[in-house]
Amino acid sequence: MRLYSAVMADSALKPAPDSDEALMLAFAAGDMAAFDALYHRHRLGLYAFIARLLTRQEVAVDDVFQEAWLAVARSRTSYRPTAKFRTWLFQIARNRSIDLLRERRPLLASELGTFEDDADPFASIADSSALPPDLELDRADKAAAIATALAALPAVQREAFLLREHGDLPLEEIARVTGVNVETAKSRLRYAVAKLRAALRGIWP
Repeated sequence: MRLYSAVMADSALKPAPDSDEALMLAFAAGDMAAFDALYHRHRLGLYAFIARLLTRQEVAVDDVFQEAWLAVARSRTSYRPTAKFRTWLFQIARNRSIDLLRERRPLLASELGTFEDDADPFASIADSSALPPDLELDRADKAAAIATALAALPAVQREAFLLREHGDLPLEEIARVTGVNVETAKSRLRYAVAKLRAALRGIWP
């Protein structure tokens, strides 16, 4: 047991080369290229998560996105790889989004703030590369339908789905970010997927 604990502690201090955590530690040591690598690795998923979470607050999406990365930069000297970098990054973005919603949509912010082994039901419903060629022309209509279906979800279900869809976080990390137990996170995901499938029936399976 002592040997196991020592190995785990050592692995926490020495993340795998080219992992997010290793890049963040390199950035903390002054390697700006490491920060660039992290930014390019996560920018698309993070931006999509924020945009979907804020729904009709489009004007603020860029601000939250930039503030999340500024928070990463400011925290570099105190950063410790005690959690996955991706989880930490999305937690920062979520917290800033809730702060913004408290100012503009307090009821939604309040809902978010209270925050079985199926074949993976979370394959991207928004992946246009999965569309056959004869559906290319109505891609915009489908994107609008997805946005409408997502906006109609209860906030906590939408949040859980977006953390899985755009953050690629496992259930344990979704639970950690949202401050609930794993079963609650799993339930929110299942309800979200079921509702999205019902709303988008005939568009995607």
